[in-house]
Amino acid sequence: MSRTKSALLGALVLLAGASGTAVAAVPAAPAGIAAIPCTVDYKVQNQWDTGFTAAVTVTNNSAAKTSWAVKWAYAGNQKVTSGWNAKISQSGTAVTAANETYNGTLATGGSVSFGFNASYSGTNALPTSFTLDGVTCNVDDGSGGGGGGGGSDPSGRVDNPYAGAKVYVNPEWSAKAAAETGGSRISNQPTGVWLDRIAAINGASGSMGLRAHLDAALAQKGSGQEVVQLVVYDLPGRDCAALASNGELGPTEIDKYKTQFIDPIAAILADSKYASLRIVTTIEIDSLPNLVTNTGGRATATPQCDTMLANGNYVKGVGYALAKLGAIPNVYNYLDAGHHGWIGWDDNFAPSATLFKQAATSEGATVDDVAGFITNTANYSALKENNFTINDTVNGTSVRQSKWVDWNRYVDELSFAQAFRNQLVSVGFNSGIGMLIDTSRNGWGGTARPTGPGATTSVDTYVDGGRYDRRIHVGNWCNQAGAGLGERPQASPATGIDAYVWMKPPGESDGSSSAIANDEGKGFDRMCDPTYTGNPRNNNNMSGALPNAPLSGHWFSAQFQQLMTNAYPPL
Repeated sequence: MSRTKSALLGALVLLAGASGTAVAAVPAAPAGIAAIPCTVDYKVQNQWDTGFTAAVTVTNNSAAKTSWAVKWAYAGNQKVTSGWNAKISQSGTAVTAANETYNGTLATGGSVSFGFNASYSGTNALPTSFTLDGVTCNVDDGSGGGGGGGGSDPSGRVDNPYAGAKVYVNPEWSAKAAAETGGSRISNQPTGVWLDRIAAINGASGSMGLRAHLDAALAQKGSGQEVVQLVVYDLPGRDCAALASNGELGPTEIDKYKTQFIDPIAAILADSKYASLRIVTTIEIDSLPNLVTNTGGRATATPQCDTMLANGNYVKGVGYALAKLGAIPNVYNYLDAGHHGWIGWDDNFAPSATLFKQAATSEGATVDDVAGFITNTANYSALKENNFTINDTVNGTSVRQSKWVDWNRYVDELSFAQAFRNQLVSVGFNSGIGMLIDTSRNGWGGTARPTGPGATTSVDTYVDGGRYDRRIHVGNWCNQAGAGLGERPQASPATGIDAYVWMKPPGESDGSSSAIANDEGKGFDRMCDPTYTGNPRNNNNMSGALPNAPLSGHWFSAQFQQLMTNAYPPL
């Protein structure tokens, strides 16, 4: 919704009846009228029945300032409940937002952004007049900005958070990597920080908590931009198809997830101390794809996944996380989208995008809370298969009919991520969304890496002889034998791709190869047992897992050494 006022500071009230509604733009002042001393851009980013999230950007067109205060009044019963990047107070309908200690400087022509959550009932009329230090400002909608990853938006978000930024190197992972023989070659690479249980927020078993990581990121940042990568991973009934990554919360504990996991994380991330960091969150890996592929009458279905589909708590939990974290201006949410060997089939591809849209518009979330999606998180799918394409035929038989491809429409992660991005946009996600691909363990180099296509004896010899991905089956996911480090983390590597990332820290186990008692809620999954002969999710093949593996997330030296040996590009 957008309308234009006919005169400066007209008293027209626009109703914020939908997310993203903004005060309409004011035409430029005609020649002879004094320059407008300041401009305020006020946007409602998210709105639900009882509350909303707003982002405000103030541009100073007068003399430079060392402190500032913006004031406005509401026509209704709106009440600010929390804010960030400004000290916000309210008396009756009057609101004052004053600078924090770190953002008081406001140069001539400079801008500052802040945001807040508020409650309301009835209608949420937008304020029509703002002052900066007592001087009336123009009101502008900042047209051209795009939320959720396209352009820049009033919160100060950029199109691609990785562009022009360093990425946080986790000192705990770095120390483990450097302690390994040859590990110093990669110990300075950025990896994800996994928040996989409530105790991880404050630090468990002597490890760094969230604030400690953010403080360390500030120290690494210097004068440039810095991205911090977090994996938010503790849904109720987590990972309903894989016991190794089951979590601490039961299927019905959605309220505990909200109040004891997401809310504390959001409170820390919203601390103004960390406002200069670009915080990338990977939201709940493996959750929503499970609802598509492992439910109903499929051979791959599990009772646990049917339960989570029925109770809706994956959708509710993801929506709540997106809404709470997306309200923080310097947070960039990337929703997990499985990988090509999971949802690349025609009957999974479009339904997955539709389900993601459902989750991203639940519990107060909107598509503007989604900066993008991440594929291949903690998985092994090859980035690019160069020795065959989906369009190849062998003796008249399509590659899609090979046992490896098995009618999938994609043979690698890059082609899948780019195509799935288009599908996501088609169902209503913002056209500016970007994709991340986890390349931490999908290099598949070493002596087993094929140098060309396989023999054309049959479609299977052609595909199997040429594929880089040496897994026994594309459904195998646990501590895979023969895997190697993939492309090093980098920004903007391909069309539609925001970055290649190492979201799964190389050397951290996917799960134990035998049952290990623990207090982390982690079960034993036979897919991590090298003697296991499989299930319908890997077409009853051997698991391909390494032996002697520790619990998921624990350091696995033998795997780390293998990943370095088989790295591609080579170390």
